[in-house]
Amino acid sequence: MLKRFAFALPCAMLAAATPLFAQETAEAPPATEYETTSVVLETTMGDIVIALETQRAPITAGNFLRYVEEDRFDGTVFYRAMNLDWGDQPNGLIQGGTQWDSDRVLPGIEHEPTTLTGLTHTRGALSMAMGEPGTANGDFSIMLGDQTGLDARPDEENPVWRNGYAVFGYVTDGMDVVEAIHAAPVDPEKGEGWMKGEMLAEPVEIVEARKLEDSAE
Repeated sequence: MLKRFAFALPCAMLAAATPLFAQETAEAPPATEYETTSVVLETTMGDIVIALETQRAPITAGNFLRYVEEDRFDGTVFYRAMNLDWGDQPNGLIQGGTQWDSDRVLPGIEHEPTTLTGLTHTRGALSMAMGEPGTANGDFSIMLGDQTGLDARPDEENPVWRNGYAVFGYVTDGMDVVEAIHAAPVDPEKGEGWMKGEMLAEPVEIVEARKLEDSAE
């Protein structure tokens, strides 16, 4: 399962590990200026609250919301913590989701580049993992620091960077939990290729994912 998933992950995320891709950018506009839907990821290390950009990234946010509403994330895990040794610390990302579980995964979705949505990979951004446009499904990353080099760059010759990765929401509460997951021990022998040494020794379970208004039910 891991080997299959490794080929579906964004290979070019490795390039984000160099300062060249830590471009300066303005903060994303406040989520309250646009229609959003709040979701809670209840993990074994605490809750992470997310504002899904259902207006600016309707396809990608809608896909994530479907996974939430159909309980497809419940019992999945955060399994990866990529550390970057430059910039403000902690820096890097955490990654979680369905890991190509055939009982959970849905078909890939149309790619929504940041040039279309106006969103960007700043601290707290959620971004879809994918191999190529149209393959993103049920795995996602949360940025610890600004990784704006993952945004779409239309002038690039390399199609990976020309398309970039799809941002579809931002953490509004629980970045301390994101940081705690990121700081958890990794197994130096787990993982393949660029992911070797980035896999959590003890993955952190997503106990339940739910819309915020459902949390009091």
